[in-house]
Parts: sequence; structure tokens; C-alpha cells
Amino acid sequence: MFTAKRSNSTLGSTFSLLELVFHLTARRIRGSSGNAIVGLLSNMVQAIMMVAIFYLFMNILGMRRAAVRGDFILYLMSGVFLFMTYNKTMSAVSGSGGPTSAMMKHAPMTTAVAILSSALAVLYNQILTMVIVLYLYHAAFTPIEINDWVGALGMLLLAWFVGIGIGLVFLAATPWAPGLVGIIRLVYTRANVIASGKMFLANSLPPKMLALFSWNPLFHLIDQSRGFTFINYNPHFTDWHYALYVGLALLMLGLLGEFYTRQHASVSWGKGGVL
Repeated sequence: MFTAKRSNSTLGSTFSLLELVFHLTARRIRGSSGNAIVGLLSNMVQAIMMVAIFYLFMNILGMRRAAVRGDFILYLMSGVFLFMTYNKTMSAVSGSGGPTSAMMKHAPMTTAVAILSSALAVLYNQILTMVIVLYLYHAAFTPIEINDWVGALGMLLLAWFVGIGIGLVFLAATPWAPGLVGIIRLVYTRANVIASGKMFLANSLPPKMLALFSWNPLFHLIDQSRGFTFINYNPHFTDWHYALYVGLALLMLGLLGEFYTRQHASVSWGKGGVL
């Protein structure tokens, strides 16, 4: 994967970096199975199972009437795809490897390459999974119609971006307190099952309930995605700009934290300064 020769020119260095990102992204896509097809199938099964579970759950509890008028399965998938993209990106970036990782001992390898390749691998898998699952549902069950697919795809990309930001924050904090950060990340991931709002619409929530979810950028993105997906739903209480600003703030905070951790890793770790 790594080459011994490195070009001194800016263009040559850029191409070397892009080549390294490409190879590491391909390695991440193959995953633990060592096969990209198996990894894709596994991701598809997860998405289908999650949609099936929420379909049964909402039918049993009688929550189906709270959904938007239109295809109920498409309503569920519009939330599940963003939820999975957000969570998988956060997990991949936060686990991509910090400054003390064994991979960082290789000269061309940097934390930036590890972070970027992890994020791109998740994006590739999630978009491909979404396209295949939507096509299978469209061809095998019922034709689907997305009112504004460009806007809906934009919300997916924004969920990916915010996932990178929160993943970077966790990545920067993990070396200092791995046990505590691991617990916080687990609690946050589990809380997002409800707090993401993929099972209900923001327009249908009373003000007191709305206040409990409005802090979550994923809640805004899922609701906005449904506004782009369904012609008869117009979100009134969410704004994708909020998610963008939160993502930018988290990205800057995560980059600063990762830089600080990288600069102090050799001192703190060597003297047992980790909590």
C-alpha cells in the first residue's frame, strides 16, 4: 500500500496522497470479510432488517397513522438511510486510528488519510446500498416517486458530513479517556434511535416534545429529507442550515482536538497521563 518514493513536487505529492486515500478506502470497503460484495450485502441486510423492524414496531403500536401521507415503506427508508449513514460515519471516523495507532508508524500514513478514507468508504457503501434497495423495492413491489431527489440526496450527504464532525470529536477525545468516551459514544448512539426522529414527523409533535429533539442535527436532516421526498409534506419546525452549522462547528472542534492530541501524544502517553 505504501510506496518508498515520494515526489517533492506539489502535484506529485497530491497524486501520491490521493492514491494512498484510494487504496485505503478500497481496503475499508472490503472490511473484515476481505470482499467488497460481502460487505455491501451485509450493509443491505442491516438496512432491510431495520426497515422491517420499524415497520412491525409502528404497526403494533398504531403509530402508522402519524406518518406522512404516501408510501409508508419509503417514509421509513428516508429515516433509516440517514440514520445509518450518520451512525456508521461517526463510528468509522472515531475508530479510524489516532496518533498512537500502529498504522501511523508508516511514513506516508497520516491521521487525515485514515479519517478521509474511513468516511469515503462509508459514503460509498451507504449510497450504493440505498440505490440498490430503492431499486429492488421499486421493481419488485411498487413504483416509488421522490419529489426532489437532489434535495433528499443532499440531506444524506449532510448527515454524512455531520457524522464526520462528531466522529472527529470522539476520535480526538478517545486517547485521553478511552473508557469514558466509549461509554458516551455508546449512549449517544443508542439515544439517537429515538432522538433522530425517524419514527415520527416534527410537524406532528407538540411544542414540549419538539423541544426535546430540536437540539439534534440528525432530527432536522431526517425531517427535511422527508420534505424533499414527499410532495405533500412541508417541514415547518426544522432547518437543514442548523445541521450544517453544527457540522462545521464539530468539524473545527474535532480538527483542533485531533491536532492537540497528536502534538501531545508522545508526552502524555509516555508519562501515563491518560485517564
